[in-house]
Amino acid sequence: MDIVSLFNKLNDKQREAVVAKDSHVLVLAGAGSGKTRVLTHRVIWLKMIKNYSSSSIMAVTFTNKASLEMKSRINALIGDFSKGMWIGTFHGFAYCLLRSHYLDSNLPKNFQIIDRNDQICLLTKSIRYLGLDEKKWQPNSAVCFISDKKNKSSLFPNVDGRSSKSEITWLNIYKVYQNMCDRAGLVDFDELLCRLYNLLLNNPAILAYYRNKFVNILVDEFQDTNKMQYNCLYLLLGEKSNVMIVGDDDQSIYSWRGAQVDNIYRFISDFSSTRIIRLEQNYRSTNNILQTANTLISYNQNRIAKKLWSTEGKGKTVSLYRAVNELDEAYFVINCIKAWQQKGGLLNNCAILYRSNIQSLVLERVLLHSKIPYKIWGGSIRFFERQEIKNMFAYLRLIINKSDDVAYERILNVPPRGIGKRTLDLVRNISITDQLTLWESTKNLLNNTKLKTRIFRVLQDFITLINFLSEEIEQLSLFDQIDLVIKETGLFCFYKQMQGSKSTLCIESFKEILDAAHRFDQNYENRSDNISVLRDFVSYYLLENDKDYRSSELFSDLDSVNLMTLHASKGLEFSQVFIVGMEEGIFPSQMSLLGEKQVEEERRLAYVGITRAMHSLTISYAENRFIYGKAIICKVSRFINELPKECISNVFFSN
Repeated sequence: MDIVSLFNKLNDKQREAVVAKDSHVLVLAGAGSGKTRVLTHRVIWLKMIKNYSSSSIMAVTFTNKASLEMKSRINALIGDFSKGMWIGTFHGFAYCLLRSHYLDSNLPKNFQIIDRNDQICLLTKSIRYLGLDEKKWQPNSAVCFISDKKNKSSLFPNVDGRSSKSEITWLNIYKVYQNMCDRAGLVDFDELLCRLYNLLLNNPAILAYYRNKFVNILVDEFQDTNKMQYNCLYLLLGEKSNVMIVGDDDQSIYSWRGAQVDNIYRFISDFSSTRIIRLEQNYRSTNNILQTANTLISYNQNRIAKKLWSTEGKGKTVSLYRAVNELDEAYFVINCIKAWQQKGGLLNNCAILYRSNIQSLVLERVLLHSKIPYKIWGGSIRFFERQEIKNMFAYLRLIINKSDDVAYERILNVPPRGIGKRTLDLVRNISITDQLTLWESTKNLLNNTKLKTRIFRVLQDFITLINFLSEEIEQLSLFDQIDLVIKETGLFCFYKQMQGSKSTLCIESFKEILDAAHRFDQNYENRSDNISVLRDFVSYYLLENDKDYRSSELFSDLDSVNLMTLHASKGLEFSQVFIVGMEEGIFPSQMSLLGEKQVEEERRLAYVGITRAMHSLTISYAENRFIYGKAIICKVSRFINELPKECISNVFFSN
């Protein structure tokens, strides 16, 4: 492979970033500027030109999907090269280190990760245990409270004199929840990072080892990192570290889930020698679209200036449509799409973007009336949220860790065994009274309580089944382990007996997970025993399921219009883009009008939407709109008034 010719395909700024010799580099990568190309070529340069070992390279991506794409691109360019280096997410990195240092992290060896649904289940139990009103003290609010505390590195928060009555109650819920997790060996996503931070902070020898190991660190989508991720990265950076962060403060749109755009500015402040390289050449959009985006985002005060440009020419002006109401708006957009289709354009190349999911309803109605196929991104149940897959994983989790109360409750009566609420309440009461796991409570119940013969037999059979599977899987491959569990637990027969398409979908889900297990097993590197492979497989997919997927594989291959929120559109591109509902109170949203910081994030969201368009962009707003059953006179969004007039053309509805 001619490495020189490989780098010659980069533009000047991309090449400058790839070969930068500075210890701290910020690549300010504008939309569509080729940041993934820079990251992959940087890794190749470190290995092939600078002769760093693969094990010295750590690349952190936002999703596992992104890490797989990076590995694939590297291997496609120079062969099977990515082995030995660490490429993955922050949560994946935390999981690996906590597995390796579970004793130093005060965790059991077989600890398991729980997702948000499992958190809700445990928090509901915690709130009920404390005898609180569930309408006032809601589990979803508790998740947010606990997440905030853990993102401030507080695993065991204390009540102090400054705590309000409300905060004291939330802290009590937190403590009960955390005790349940600790007793069962369960770790939520925020706790992964919190424990990683504390592991590195409190163990100098471990920290020194990883500082010396990972000399070259690359972080993608840095604008989406939260406080705890930044703190972990800060600890990992030693005197010999070479770190490249890649991101775009103009595309930071996830503050509602903890992302902090200020992390980019904080990095520059913490490492004053940071070299900033701007990637401003856009390979996606025409210049009229880019100038529209540039002008809009320039109204944000807190940003690092950049100006996107393209060699694609000016292109069409951006169309602006003023609708009478939301129905008029929908018909206008769909008629534009019809005209595009009649000229030979594909529906797949069209996207309608909106601020809130509720806006899709009228659009769907008109699409259905017009007999135009469409798909809603993010509207389908994600694969790992399907009931049959959640049940199968619950069995695997309980087999690995008998203390997993969430898994126990989920599958105790799946398939149905005739175990009713009264029996489960009996087990729960013993668990609460004696501070035992549900598994231990069941064994105590069988040994010390006179039960009806049928209930005794059913509970005993359940315990025997799990113990049998625990022993049998030790000698099996990952594929055979999961195949055995699906069949021996009765899940396969249970779902096969269902009526119609539901049965087919469930059976196909099992086949898909078996294929995934086979692929995972083939690529698994750190094999010590068969149980560790199974444990890591379960954790890998629980981590993967936490991401905000936009999985096109869930949809049919039918040529269809794409409907999605502006948040869901990030990272995508379409030839024709329609942004609807550009009105004050809708976009920017009503909640964001409370402060300039929130308005700036809404403006960044508009910027993201605009830069999804390759050749044609249409923005619309309505004079009147029904919102929650009330007719509202709308005010045009401030963002429309901030668009460059020379790039905009007003258009009018025509049938």
